[in-house]
Amino acid sequence: MSDLPILAVTLGDPVGIGPEITLKTLMEPEALQLARGVAVGDAIVLERVARHLGLSVEINPIATVADARFTSGVIDVLNLGVVTEDLPWGEVNATAGAAAVGAIEVATRLALDGEVDAVVTAPINKEAIWAAGSRHLGHTEMLGELTGSARFNTMFWVSGLKIFFATRHLSLREAIARITRENIEHAIREAYTALEVFGTEKPRLAVAALNPHGGEGGKFGDEEIVAIAPAVAAARAAGLDVVGPIPADSVFHQGIQGRFDGVLSLYHDQGHIAAKTYDFDGTVSVTVGLPILRTSVDHGTAFDIAGTGRASHGTMKAAFKAAATLAPYARKLPAIYPPSAR
Repeated sequence: MSDLPILAVTLGDPVGIGPEITLKTLMEPEALQLARGVAVGDAIVLERVARHLGLSVEINPIATVADARFTSGVIDVLNLGVVTEDLPWGEVNATAGAAAVGAIEVATRLALDGEVDAVVTAPINKEAIWAAGSRHLGHTEMLGELTGSARFNTMFWVSGLKIFFATRHLSLREAIARITRENIEHAIREAYTALEVFGTEKPRLAVAALNPHGGEGGKFGDEEIVAIAPAVAAARAAGLDVVGPIPADSVFHQGIQGRFDGVLSLYHDQGHIAAKTYDFDGTVSVTVGLPILRTSVDHGTAFDIAGTGRASHGTMKAAFKAAATLAPYARKLPAIYPPSAR
């Protein structure tokens, strides 16, 4: 047990499904074999969920990671004391938002200080964190600021394939406007670096096309001709094993079949739809470009089923397993993404 990595698992929004899926995951026998998990949030929240689900488990509030027992039937929780009473399930709440932000801040600090090997995050509600005063668009942006990183991006990991994103939280119109040769070259380099960092020797990376059928020689758009293909050619000239643009209706399938180690998606939904359709519960989000390791579920707070006991913890279980698997690489991250590179 003492050789297993320690993972800080945030509860997410206290009135969403985050506490439920965290509790269910940490109770799994497999979790105890993979890593030592410690919840980060409010003990009162986990106690409420355990009562509601009729689970026989001891919630152990602790002040430091060193106080954790890491014992079967016991959930250690770094108790923040933000939530002091039961809050309404499934409603945007500033206190809940403050609790979610506090958990992220504490878990990130623990990872930066080397007290935990990785951070696993449950979903937060953007309206709630904004109501609490946060100005961030979401988890990833918050982590970028907390760690002083400007290189952060998202990597999806599904069935052995790693999916990267050239653009993320933008309107589709703005995302397309950012498909330039310079931006795609940068995205290729970052994706390739991440593949190497997380243990892939001699990575094979494919770049998705933007337009139907890859643009059909310019008849359906010229982004492939003026931006994507030149960026791929430049990467290949630099010695990287990169191919593309490959039409998006086939490149992800080829990746799942093992032809590539990674695929660079050009915009948010292009990669999200492919991964989640193939395996919703098995898709894990990994934040790359940070000096710490962070994995996350790839879904939201599901306010509509919060408090019902019907939340599936499949994705949280997969995120926990991914963090345990990638933990040996976490020590590399500060050197790969040092302050001078941000």
